[in-house]
Amino acid sequence: MAKVNPRAFAREKRKKRVRKKVKGTAVRPRLCVFRSARHIYAQIIDDESGRTLTSFSTLTPALRDRIKGMKKREAAKLIGEAIGSKAKEKGIVKVVFDRNGFLYHGRVQALSNGAREAGLEF
Repeated sequence: MAKVNPRAFAREKRKKRVRKKVKGTAVRPRLCVFRSARHIYAQIIDDESGRTLTSFSTLTPALRDRIKGMKKREAAKLIGEAIGSKAKEKGIVKVVFDRNGFLYHGRVQALSNGAREAGLEF
């Protein structure tokens, strides 16, 4: 029988609890964050139509050279600023923040602060 990673199981429980309340609409889409050990990903999603409106990550070619040599928190803040400015270009001002089961701490917090500095409201 396969063992379940307790940290992954706890994150899944938090994710389900958060997603019960957080829904992205056309007026106020969802800013979803995923954090792996090495990279961070952010998407703005309209759940009503099931479309990703914009996305950035540390693997995005436009930002990859700028991120090289940065600490992970600094890179997360840069990703937040990038997705915030791209959202403003598309006319998105208000979003719902979906931390995706991750604790609001460290890189997730840095990304959200960067998005707020770029002009997103949540």
